[in-house]
Amino acid sequence: MEKRVVIDTDPGVDDALALLLAFRSPELQVEAITTVNGNVPLEQATKNAALLLDLVDPQPRPILARGSARPLRKGPITAQSVHGSDGLGELNRFKNPDGSPRYPHPQLPQNLPNATEVLLDLVRRYPDELSLITLGPLTNLAEALLADRKRMKRLQEVVIMGGAVGVPGNITPGAEFNIFVDPHAAQHVFQSGLPIKLVPLNVTEKVCLAPMQIEKLAQAMDKPLGKFLCDATSKAMEHMKQVRRMAAIPLHDPVALGVAIDPSIVKTTPLYIHVETQGDITEGMTLADLRPIRDDLKKPPNMHVALEVDAEQFLGFFQDRLCPRLW
Repeated sequence: MEKRVVIDTDPGVDDALALLLAFRSPELQVEAITTVNGNVPLEQATKNAALLLDLVDPQPRPILARGSARPLRKGPITAQSVHGSDGLGELNRFKNPDGSPRYPHPQLPQNLPNATEVLLDLVRRYPDELSLITLGPLTNLAEALLADRKRMKRLQEVVIMGGAVGVPGNITPGAEFNIFVDPHAAQHVFQSGLPIKLVPLNVTEKVCLAPMQIEKLAQAMDKPLGKFLCDATSKAMEHMKQVRRMAAIPLHDPVALGVAIDPSIVKTTPLYIHVETQGDITEGMTLADLRPIRDDLKKPPNMHVALEVDAEQFLGFFQDRLCPRLW
């Protein structure tokens, strides 16, 4: 049976790749895409999600809802230096032979629905069978919990791309970007009692897509999506070469999306995770209680955390879904 899902996202190059994977996976019925400030400001994130929907044209077309424009208690932070000013590799620089834009601006409805209202309504309609996949900061989920915690407890599962458990962060030495952008929202979510599966940098950093793999995929995919794959990833690839001296982009969000489809991609461990919400160095850290003491002396686990991944299995799965005939 198809799994009903809502994807909460801040596209973002790897978010876009995760959305492509979602719409190429028959196991999922994407009921809604909700957007949030993160990799790019909210309005740009919403335009990017609409552009992806126009490119893929999934049937039925999911609801597109606009979420929160800023974190719960701090100012907005973006990652445009990584993803390009538009979050998708600066697509406006690409033109067709006749000079027209390769990626026309999507036409957004004047009044998009609110993400919190959409999420609460879908949980009401599908209690205990709706899964939420979060690919950005957790502001929207925290606001939904604040609006109606009892109803949100009827989610079947929450798969969160975020955190760094005992490994370096990717925005500060100790913090992963999604959690750092809104640590107060993350801490509220982590302490909510929701059935959480956390997919942190521990596993997502181990699954990367190299330029040759991107080129091979792009050549074999349908033309609009193949072009998009190359165009959208180019800026992020340049950033990785310059800043991290690696010629590959980590598939953070696609891995989390993949875990929602096939949990066997990762091995999880039940852990208690706390989010540090203040501190010059520690803000946004996801601290796991890994002390070698009796379990009854520690707080009980509040989530299952992916600490191991079969990178080869996931890459094969990802490439096969994007272009089955290639493999």
